[in-house]
Amino acid sequence: MGRGIRAATLVGGLVLALMVSGCGRRAAVVNLENLDAATIYQLGERELETSRKSEQAVKYFAEVERLYPYSEWAKRALIMQAFAYHKHRDYEESRATAQRYIDTYPAEEDAAYAKFLLALSYYDQIDEVGRDQGLTFQALQALRAVIEEYPDSDYARSAILKFDLAFNHLAAKEMEIGRYYLKRKHYTAAINRFRVVVENFQTTTHVPEALHRLVEAYLSLGLTDEAQTAGAILGHNFQSTDWYEDSYALLTGRGLRPEAKGDSWLAKVYRQVIRGEWL
Repeated sequence: MGRGIRAATLVGGLVLALMVSGCGRRAAVVNLENLDAATIYQLGERELETSRKSEQAVKYFAEVERLYPYSEWAKRALIMQAFAYHKHRDYEESRATAQRYIDTYPAEEDAAYAKFLLALSYYDQIDEVGRDQGLTFQALQALRAVIEEYPDSDYARSAILKFDLAFNHLAAKEMEIGRYYLKRKHYTAAINRFRVVVENFQTTTHVPEALHRLVEAYLSLGLTDEAQTAGAILGHNFQSTDWYEDSYALLTGRGLRPEAKGDSWLAKVYRQVIRGEWL
């Protein structure tokens, strides 16, 4: 922070202290146009610290932009608006404001944080959207942008963790729908969902169960080659899991055993496993 901003901060702090002193209550509403940028900015910070709601903080930061549009404080106020919107769970406004910062100040240090906030605005909505996967895909894309553009930042490290969780979330949704179909004996529809997990979400924790469900579904359809191959992949990669034990019991109960057979998509996956090109 430059010397001028530090000095303004000290002066603004004194003014702010006078404004909020007296019987522990705020003084009467003042005309913000009579205040300097630092004081208005600090009013916004105080609102974020002391209030459960962020609307007033957003208004203060917006006033800094309006009254002092070309100042360093305006730049800082813009990123704080994005943060305040996110804190208030107004994700669309947070996203729009973060994008405005990125467009206006692409070379600034806080551009990385703006990109991260934009990604969070998608990520934090994942559990709110039910079976709609659109925001999860957008979260993955935005998190990937943070990871690729700012690889050495703390934001990238956090984005990597959230990317893995979002990726796992997509696989979990596929499994949920697949189980739904399997329970209702819509075997082909179930297989399609479990196949997506095996082929596209190999690094997630859901692959062992997906392979076991494939054994169940294929056996129900009488497609023993595919069931045996799914069991073989499961045994090759996840032999110590309960899913493999259950699949092994299903197969041996019908006089079968886990082994690669035929030339289905699973047989191709099995050959990749043997060559070490899968997972």
